[in-house]
Amino acid sequence: MNDTEALSARVDALEIGKAHQDRVIEDLSDALAAQWKEIEALNRQIARLTEQVQEVGANAASGQAPDAPPPHY
Repeated sequence: MNDTEALSARVDALEIGKAHQDRVIEDLSDALAAQWKEIEALNRQIARLTEQVQEVGANAASGQAPDAPPPHY
């Protein structure tokens, strides 16, 4: 194996490694984006639940029932 073939083999190995790293980085980026979407959805859900708990607490403190039962009960 001469120097040109050795250099060519090294370049090929580096190109293969870089292609693999590019794919891994893309996969990790996609996973991170999906996790951020889920985190944002969970934060919105927590905010809604916090508001509901505060409403229930305010209604309990004032002695009001949150919802009157339907007339057929």
